[in-house]
Amino acid sequence: MVNRTSQIFSPWVIEDIHAKSDLGRYRIRGFSSFQKVTHFDDLTFLSTGLTRFPLEGYKEKCNTRTIIGGLNAKNPLVLDTPIYITGMSYGALSANAKTALGKAASMVGTASCTGDGGMLPSERKSSDKLIYQVLPSRYG
Repeated sequence: MVNRTSQIFSPWVIEDIHAKSDLGRYRIRGFSSFQKVTHFDDLTFLSTGLTRFPLEGYKEKCNTRTIIGGLNAKNPLVLDTPIYITGMSYGALSANAKTALGKAASMVGTASCTGDGGMLPSERKSSDKLIYQVLPSRYG
């Protein structure tokens, strides 16, 4: 094995690449991502499209309550906001992160999604509204 420094990859990433080549597959882990995480400061919300045109923005209330399945469902999904936490599997996130996202979604009145890694018991317990993601059987 040749050990050289890289201007692109950190030593930890290089070590991970070597481990993957030795194993013949990626390491199964549930604790991190190499991508830059988006922050809420990177988002811009234009809520005026959700209700009638506000005449005085600082005085007008904007109702963001969203009902999914309101016409035909026996138990429609009612969210306080039209934004929910998308599916991220246990593998992309740790158990603690998935539990924290479930608690956060419950606190703001929205839902979270399990992702393709199944549902953790702590995730189910901490989430008031949990969307279970079902995939085709190509993953085993």
